Amino acid sequence: MSDEAELRRLRWRCRRGMRELDQLLERWLDRGWAQSSEAERGAFLRLLDCEDDRLWRWFLGHETPDDDALRALVERIRALPH
Repeated sequence: MSDEAELRRLRWRCRRGMRELDQLLERWLDRGWAQSSEAERGAFLRLLDCEDDRLWRWFLGHETPDDDALRALVERIRALPH
């Protein structure tokens, strides 16, 4: 799959139905995906498989993921400038 096609597919998966989540996930896709490691990309794909309510609690800081890679990625996404 070409990089452009993969980014389109991922952008579609970032659409969660909650505008704030969409923006957080798409912001990382735009600013972090290209320079991320394979491990971090894998963590992002696992993040996209999580339920919206869980993601929202993580991004608000009410809960933290048990998985260290997901926790680090959530923190990195939260730290991105708007």
